[in-house]
Parts: sequence; C-alpha cells; structure tokens
Amino acid sequence: MKPLWRLNKYLIKYKGLLLLGIVFTVISNIFVIIPAQLVRLAIDYVVESLTIYRPLQLGGLGEPARELFLKFVFVFGILILVMALLRGFFLFLIRQTIIIMSRKIEFDMKNEIYQHYQNLPLRFYRKNSTGDLMARITEDVSRVRMYLGPAIMYGLNLLILFPLVISYMIMINPVLTLYSLLPLPVLSLSIYFVNNMINERSEKIQRSLSDLSTFVQEAFSGIRVLKAFVRENDSANDFAQASEDYKFKSIRLTKVNALFFPLIMALVGISTIITVYVGGIQVINGEIGYGVIAEFILYVNILTWPVTSLGWITSIIQRAAASQTRINEFLDEQNEIVSSENLITEIRGAIEVSNISFVYPDSGIKALDQVSFQIKEGQTLGIIGTTGSGKSTIANLLMRMYDQDQGHITIDGKPISAYNISDLRRQIGYVPQDVFLFSDTIGNNIAFGIDSPNEEIIHKAAKDADVYQNIIDFPQGFETMLGERGITLSGGQKQRVSIARAIAKSPKILILDDCLSAVDTKTENVILSALKKIMRDRTSIIISHRVSSAKLADQIIVLDDGKIIESGNHDSLMELKGVYAELYEKQTQASETSDL
Repeated sequence: MKPLWRLNKYLIKYKGLLLLGIVFTVISNIFVIIPAQLVRLAIDYVVESLTIYRPLQLGGLGEPARELFLKFVFVFGILILVMALLRGFFLFLIRQTIIIMSRKIEFDMKNEIYQHYQNLPLRFYRKNSTGDLMARITEDVSRVRMYLGPAIMYGLNLLILFPLVISYMIMINPVLTLYSLLPLPVLSLSIYFVNNMINERSEKIQRSLSDLSTFVQEAFSGIRVLKAFVRENDSANDFAQASEDYKFKSIRLTKVNALFFPLIMALVGISTIITVYVGGIQVINGEIGYGVIAEFILYVNILTWPVTSLGWITSIIQRAAASQTRINEFLDEQNEIVSSENLITEIRGAIEVSNISFVYPDSGIKALDQVSFQIKEGQTLGIIGTTGSGKSTIANLLMRMYDQDQGHITIDGKPISAYNISDLRRQIGYVPQDVFLFSDTIGNNIAFGIDSPNEEIIHKAAKDADVYQNIIDFPQGFETMLGERGITLSGGQKQRVSIARAIAKSPKILILDDCLSAVDTKTENVILSALKKIMRDRTSIIISHRVSSAKLADQIIVLDDGKIIESGNHDSLMELKGVYAELYEKQTQASETSDL
C-alpha cells in the first residue's frame, strides 16, 4: 500500500465527496437489512395467519379474515418494494460521489503527470520510450482509478455491511450464523486465487495485444517497403503467428473465467443448503420460526457479493500499487536544468561560448570537447561538420535542452543559466534537423510559437520560407489539414513550413539545424536568399553538413569529433585549403554533376 499513500492528497482534496459516499453507503446498507427482516415477519405472519384462518373458516368468518390477512401481506410487499427503491436510490448516490471522485482524481493525476512530463529535460525522453510514457499516463492511471473508485466503494460497502449483518445474525441465532457462513471464507479465498489467475493471464493478453498492434502499425507504416521487396506473404504469415499467440492466451483466460460464476454459485448453494438443513432442525425443535430461515438465506445472498469482492478488491489494490509505483518513478524524476536567477528580459543576441565540453548522460558519448566561439549581436555563425561531429549538440546547449559539463555560455554577457528558461526559448527560433509537424492545419503549424497569431504574420513567414506558393496551391490553402507528422507534405515542404514556424515568432536568435537537407540546390538558394533578409539584425546560427548553407555566415567553424578544427569566414577558409575547402570543392562538383 505504500506507493498508494501519495494518493492521500487527492482523497483529502475531495474529502467532501468521500464522506458523503460513506454516509450514503451506511444508509444504503440499512435498507439492505430491513427487507430481510420484513420477509421474516411476513413469513411468520403468514404461517400464524394460516393457523388462525382454518378455525375462522369453519366458523363462517373465513372471507373477512382472508381479506384482512391479504391486506397485511400487501403492506409487507409494499414496504419491501419501498426499501428496495430506497436502496437503489442511495446506491445511485454512492456512485455519484465515490465514482465521480475517482474520475476527478484521474483527471487531476493525468494533468499532473502530463505537466511533469513537459518539465522534464531532454535526457529523460532519450532514456524512456514514447510507448512507456503513454502507458503510464493512460493504463497505469486507469488502474489507480479502479482503486480510488470501485475498490474504495466496494471496500467501504464490505466494511460497513459485514459488521451490520453479522452482528444482527448473531443477535438472532448465533448457531445458525456460524453454519450459514462456513463456506464464505472458502469462497473469498477461491475468488482471490481465481482473480490472480485472471489478472496474470489478462496481463499476458495485454502484452500479446500490444505486440500485435505494434506489428500491424509497423507493417502499415512501412507498406511501401513491404510492397517494394514483395514481402506481403511473409508479413501475413508473421501476423498469423502473432494472432495465434493472442488467440491461445485469450482462450486460456476464457477457461479461467468459466470457473468464476459456477464457483460462486456452488459455494452460495452449499451455504443455502446448510442454512436450510440446520434451520429446519431448529424449526422442528421449536427454537426458531420459518421466517428466520428465509431471513438467513437472504443474509447469505446479501453477503455473497461483498465476500466475493474481497478477492477482487485485493487484486485491484495490488495492480494499483504496481501501477502507482511506475507512476511514482517518473514523478520522482527531477529536472536539473533550472534557472539560477529567473531573469526575464529582452535579449539582444550576443553569444559567447567558452571551452564547453559535453558528454551525453545516457550513452556516455563525448559530443563536444573544449569548444569556444563568439557571435556578436546580429551576426551569423555557420557550423559545418559531418554526422556525429557535435553540431546539433551546440543547438541543444544554446536552447538549454542540456547543460554543458564544463565551460561557460553567456548571452548578452550574462550566464545562460541566469535566464528564465521559458522566456529564453521564447526568444529563440529553432528549426530542428528532424522536422516535426502537428496533425493540424498548415496555418496553425506556422503560428504554433505565436501568442497572438494573425494571417499577415503567417503569410509573411510562409513567403520568407519560400513555401507560400506551395500552400496556396492546395485546395484549402493554409487550412489544409496535415496528416500524422506532416505526412501530407513532401520532405522539402515540411522543412520549409518548419522554417516558417521558427521565423513567424520574430526571434532574437535563429538556429537552423541542418534544415535544408531535404531541398534541392535551387530551392536552397531561394530560401537562403530569403533568410539573408530575415537574418539581418538578428543573431543566427546555421548548422549544416552542406558548405553552401553556411557560406553566407559572417564566421564559420568546422567541427570534427566534437572539436573545432578550423574557423574563419568563407574566403579565409577557402584560402586555408583545409577541410572546409575540400568539402566545398567536393560538394560543388557533386552539385554540378547532379545538374547534368
């Protein structure tokens, strides 16, 4: 139960609903006991009435007596019906309090977890899969809600109903109480073990279903590759095997489920037989009336579900505790990237990087080693290097997705750690290498980083990124809905929409992380020409493996294996005839060859 203690803050928050639920449970259970008593009284009344009725019938008073007896029986029937309706009404109120409380807590939990997820650093997302993150905020929270709702509701019902009924049964007849309740502990233990088997097999089915879903998703996502390599039959055979595994596990679960209700009914039946047998002997001996047997049979049936639910409740609590443990693991994750001074101010864009080194914490790869450079306000820096040279790492450090292990980064002469993180990122336009567009309209994607978007800003950004004409050629223009991850657009169009999204927010610092890799040389030159106007009076960093993308920069650094091996402007680096000049010549020749 220890992992579930964290949920007490929610129970305290909604204590009003919980207390009302307890009150309604007590009242509801009172209306459960009263009908059984009325049945006893009614049966005893009928038995006694029959004894009196026969002499009256012989004396000619049978008809008036019969009508009087039937009136009383009718009154008993009406009272029992009223008690049942009142119990149903209070059961409704119980669900309207405790179950609604659990839904409110589920809502709060999902929001808390989601908010916490967003505050965690990039390191956390590199370490954990998206599927695991989604499972904890959906399936695990749902299991915890089962503890906060049904488990608490039925648990309270058990704690209140059991003492009430048992104490009343003992008051009436202790011996008959003992015999009638003998099978119930066996029932509870049996249900507990059957439930554990059901849960274990359900878990296996869930994993099998998850594997099956993943297989189908990958097959359909990669349908072009499947068709290109003519592997449809192999894929169908693999799917059939995965389906066979799911079917086998489902049938095993069905076999266990088949035991559930027969087991309950058998043990309830045994309890009823014992009650009738022992009660019958006591009736013959004149110790009790006929109505007591009927009352005890009703009590046994009343207690059957609470006792049955004991095993189910225990299982729910176990599953909830396991899920809450998983949730707590993520909630206990701390974001070590915090602001030292929480400085909120308009930045100008002067950047100085001094001897920074960085090792990725999850992989242990050293991405940067003693890197230093300086960008004056409004200048453009080009960062050139091959894959894995550390180019994107610099962008991540400037965005404070990570903090450097050594060295210092300052913006406008102040340490980067002094700035409020959200305010800093708000003033940086970032175009990532791996373009991600949301399943929304093109216009909304471009306006994503703007607090108060308008059509003029969106259209201007699209024109500057040389994607305006492509957009208006669509039948719905800027209202065109994009598919998952922007699949509606080509690779080059996605990159240009991503550029438009970055420049629409009018950032003080613009970081372009290899954002022109999916466009041809002609489009690249058009975009660069547009960007040249955009980058004027704005600090810009162009990260690329293409030399042509960085030649507009005021200064260029060449990275290799996390170190700066060359620096200068385009002309000075060409005169140096080093790595930069070699790359430029190779890429220029390749471009000319492709044009031919």
